[in-house]
Amino acid sequence: MAEAENRTFELKVGIFIAIGILIFFIIVFSIGDVYLVRKGYHINAIFNFASGITEGAPVRLAGVNVGQVDKIELFFDEKDKRTRVRLLAWINDEEIRIETDSVALINTLGLLGEKYLEIFPGKKRGDFLAGGDDILGHDPIPTERLTEKLDQVADSTNVVMGRLRDGEGTIGKLLVEEKIYNDLETLVDDIKRNPWKLLHKPRGRDK
Repeated sequence: MAEAENRTFELKVGIFIAIGILIFFIIVFSIGDVYLVRKGYHINAIFNFASGITEGAPVRLAGVNVGQVDKIELFFDEKDKRTRVRLLAWINDEEIRIETDSVALINTLGLLGEKYLEIFPGKKRGDFLAGGDDILGHDPIPTERLTEKLDQVADSTNVVMGRLRDGEGTIGKLLVEEKIYNDLETLVDDIKRNPWKLLHKPRGRDK
């Protein structure tokens, strides 16, 4: 009798432990985005510059989240004889179709947000990427280059403003020479008061 009760107790404990383990795995899979079977496919986005994107970054198609970047690796392109970056992008639904002429680029959420892979759909209807296919990415402009360009624009603006202040050029003379400014102001005021002068043709000029 006691032996039967012990077996029943052990069976209940075993069932309780099994249920607990099952619940634990369900929680881990749901929180960690872990799937026993993933229905989708990978594509390779090829760039010359990765702009700081990291593994796990979102992948968007036409602005909609469709997957994530599973792996980032450097490789040597034998065709172009240069080092490039390959982003292994997971598309989480095998029903999602991406045209072969689609454009990929690395974008940023806001000004200082996280990096993500954005794919803009192409126009080749019926011609889609298959698992393992490559898509060429448009390289982002490094922040250092943008800063350099802004510095060049600022320097050019300072040079132009300096020349205007020194009275160089026609506009500069208008700004610094009071006589030219006054004459121009008088001419404009005269035309406002006598607009017929614009249509008047002096005698002797008709041919």
